[in-house]
Amino acid sequence: MASKRLKIGMVLDTSLDPMDGVQQYVVTVGEWLRNQGHDVHYLVGETRTRQLPNIHSLSRNFNVRFNGNRTTIPMPTSRHKLRDFLERQQFDVLHVQIPHSPFMAQRLILAANDKTAVIGTFHVAPYNSLVYWGNWLLGYWLRPSLKRFDQILSVSSVARDFAKDTFKVNSKILPNVIDYPLFHTAKPLAKYDDGKLTLLSLGRLVPRKGCQLLLRAVHILSQDKSLPGFRVVICGKGPLLDKLKTYVSQNGIAQLVEFVGFVDEADKPRYYASADISIFPSSGGECFGIVLLEAMASGKAAVLAGDNPGYRSVMSPQTETLFDPKDANLLAEKLKGYLVDAASRHRLQDWGAKYSAGFDVAVVGRELVSIYGQALHKRRAQ
Repeated sequence: MASKRLKIGMVLDTSLDPMDGVQQYVVTVGEWLRNQGHDVHYLVGETRTRQLPNIHSLSRNFNVRFNGNRTTIPMPTSRHKLRDFLERQQFDVLHVQIPHSPFMAQRLILAANDKTAVIGTFHVAPYNSLVYWGNWLLGYWLRPSLKRFDQILSVSSVARDFAKDTFKVNSKILPNVIDYPLFHTAKPLAKYDDGKLTLLSLGRLVPRKGCQLLLRAVHILSQDKSLPGFRVVICGKGPLLDKLKTYVSQNGIAQLVEFVGFVDEADKPRYYASADISIFPSSGGECFGIVLLEAMASGKAAVLAGDNPGYRSVMSPQTETLFDPKDANLLAEKLKGYLVDAASRHRLQDWGAKYSAGFDVAVVGRELVSIYGQALHKRRAQ
């Protein structure tokens, strides 16, 4: 069953327009499946700008804040409309991103015919107690659709444990994915080829992503005249931008720090390839760490990460790369070590390039297709 051409609906309640972690998973997996010959459709909330084949916007969405991020959730979608849509499409597999909405994805799941396999991937780790209890309550609301899943996967042990605690479901770990060749073959940007070492951070400029901690560490490093020449490149946008720029100006490190703004998906690999050290100081709310793997896949950067559960699940083979995301002095000390010790930096770069290859979508995707096939075989043998 796994080897035949499947018609697959990748289900995501929120919009496919932004390219956050879950959207990256959906698009990377979906386009790999399409390249393998499967008929892939995106069953999503209100999506306006994303250009991919077979996008079906099935709801109107509105903006909310969730788990320290801005996102969108769907308004109630007509059950009759969803049943008619599924009847016309006749999907073999619905692959649902969890947590999902009772107003769109749950209604899709419950409308699916008995011969359609329903697979879920759980993506969330708690940022605070409000998120924990909110998901606990959501788990009860979603109980009807949770019973319909043939297999639930989690992208990490952190997500698996959260799914068990809040949704009361058992899940198998199948990790997040990256397009390894895309990042591994990227060329550095010429503007950073001047002999200085480049420290890079990429992410939204919001408190939990920790850019303010990185800049405090840079201020500490700026006072050490024994260090080789370096620059700090901050990629991203967000509500903290003005505050961060003010800090840089007031602390005399403007000559070290460059804010490049939002970096789109096409340019991101070249920025990672331009870094000698990539730093991700997030304090929490991460269920995985796609950005860590993307940076490692370039083969050019040593990667340091805030010690939160999601990032630890990725970096567990090299825990010395983790740092307390509340301790700027510790981060400064770690950065100094890799700035002055080229051999250690290169060893970590080489390890990251090899390690991240195991998360390539072609590796993980083959196992996912096997899971689809097993679920379909079991369901259609009934």
